[in-house]
Amino acid sequence: MKLAFLTADEPIYLPDFFERVLTEFGAVTDCVYTVPPLYKGQSSRAAAWRYYRTFGATAVASLVRRLVEAKLSKRSIARACDRHGVSHAVAGNVNAPEFIGELERREIDVVVSVSCPQIFTTPLLEAPALGCLNIHGALLPQYRGVMPSFWMLANGECEAGVTVYFMNEDIDAGEVAGQRSFEIMPAESLDGFLRRSKRIGADLLVQVLEEVSNGTVTRRPMNMSEGSYYSWPDRPAVRRLMAAGHRLW
Repeated sequence: MKLAFLTADEPIYLPDFFERVLTEFGAVTDCVYTVPPLYKGQSSRAAAWRYYRTFGATAVASLVRRLVEAKLSKRSIARACDRHGVSHAVAGNVNAPEFIGELERREIDVVVSVSCPQIFTTPLLEAPALGCLNIHGALLPQYRGVMPSFWMLANGECEAGVTVYFMNEDIDAGEVAGQRSFEIMPAESLDGFLRRSKRIGADLLVQVLEEVSNGTVTRRPMNMSEGSYYSWPDRPAVRRLMAAGHRLW
């Protein structure tokens, strides 16, 4: 089985995720491709402004400090790849014909999306022989969409989870290959919650990839009528998160 990963270039949470996964599957990973952590048509300035409008100046300062610390300590997905002898490359548009052609030439069996902000089109979904897997930080089809970890805390949930699923053309939809639930701790910060969710998600992905490799993976269609969808939060949602006893950092 030959793997390729498509992920966001994010240095705070994802390097540890890839350390765990590549420890088990680095030998069969052909390449890890990173893309800018921006949505379609979004500039870095627009992303920063949206974050400021939602979370405020203090949160922006904390985020900048963490990004600087990560850069100074040379934490990155690329460094994680280097430690495991895995190729790393930067991708622009993952739906571009030339990129899809590269995956086909490399004879990739499974593409794994990890926080990749670009929506996969049908040609990309059909490029790998065994399909495209995505990992989502919620028990799908609940909490589809953006920032599920934030919304679970803001809504006062007691239970969270992660899902690994085979993707289709719809957003956060397809066939579930694995799920794992866990308890939300009282007064847990969003930062701490994300770190814990990423660790659990990495373990689940390793399990699913092992099942794909040995041909024992199960595929359960999602019942989309039971799901929920959330978009980018606003300031009232942040106040709800705080009122529920949580904080950002």
